[in-house]
Amino acid sequence: MTEAIGWLSSMLLVLTIGKQVYKQWRDGTSKGVSRWLFIGQMLASTGFTLYSWLVHNWVFVVTNTLMLVSAIVGYSIVMMHRRREACSEGGDDAAENTRAARPAHA
Repeated sequence: MTEAIGWLSSMLLVLTIGKQVYKQWRDGTSKGVSRWLFIGQMLASTGFTLYSWLVHNWVFVVTNTLMLVSAIVGYSIVMMHRRREACSEGGDDAAENTRAARPAHA
């Protein structure tokens, strides 16, 4: 029974976080989502995975490994959205301004 509670809780946590990451990807925006959320999650999940492995708690090894993967994916989506937003704010004008600012011989 103890293991079942652990695995069920693990599944709920991973599905909840996975749903949020999927929503960011599907909606094409990460407005209001801090990249530090995912950086902190990556660091914590790495530490918890190592700890769980050392104490041989496989529920938490699996859970925290999956949480680490979701943090990496979530962070990647946030950064992709931020780059896209920066490009769309500058648009072609930003690229043109960069070319115009270079010396002719460069």
